[in-house]
Amino acid sequence: MTENKDVEQTDLPYALKEKRFLGNKESFRFECHKGLSCFTKCCSDVNIILTPLDILQLSRELKITTTEFLDKYTLAPITKDLELPVLLLKMNDDDKKCPFLEEDGCSVYDVRPWSCRMYPIGMAIPPARAGKDPEPVFFLFEDDFCDGIKQNTEWTVEKWRSNQGVTEREELESGYRGIVSHPWFIGGRRLDPKRIEMFYMASYDLDTFRRFIFESTFLKRFKIEENKIEQLRTNDEDLLRFASTWLRYSLFGEPTMTVR
Repeated sequence: MTENKDVEQTDLPYALKEKRFLGNKESFRFECHKGLSCFTKCCSDVNIILTPLDILQLSRELKITTTEFLDKYTLAPITKDLELPVLLLKMNDDDKKCPFLEEDGCSVYDVRPWSCRMYPIGMAIPPARAGKDPEPVFFLFEDDFCDGIKQNTEWTVEKWRSNQGVTEREELESGYRGIVSHPWFIGGRRLDPKRIEMFYMASYDLDTFRRFIFESTFLKRFKIEENKIEQLRTNDEDLLRFASTWLRYSLFGEPTMTVR
């Protein structure tokens, strides 16, 4: 793990212990195209974690609300170890394939989820430590069914993430990632059910969050510039960024909002 020396193996989930870890500039080989016998095999019976931007872009591509998308296409696994809600893409009931998989491949390829863009690279964020922001750790999936990792095209983690449009997406979601890795959780602290609902709405159900802003007393309680209000009304990406600002105030009591 040449570029992740500060990360101790003991910080990572047990399931990752045997993975091949990669620094940002370390290389691996990978290709994916219809000519490979394994084409789309990675799109079946798999846990695809969805980020807020994934849900937003997929719902817009399908021309439905985020609320409708969440109801139809997501699962929320419940385990005692989860500090915050995590959403998975719901596979088809009959064949366990991705609901957006067609004969020629992904039908929503331009807005495919972060996990799909990253493959065969995985990323883990170790637990937060006091006074130190955790650095992501990258590792390689070496699935037996995948012929792509046996091809000749060589990438570095850095180039692959850039090629797949991951870097710019992560910039947009940096506020969300700051929430889920927040030092507030050090020591096993847990949010109460009300604040978990706040997180779920503002992170994943942005259409409901927008209604919360404009149809409740929200704008009477907080000072927000007029031009910012219009951006929140019309621009999804501005709303996504603002959600993290509000969550830092409502979840952790940080002074990120100005009360009237």
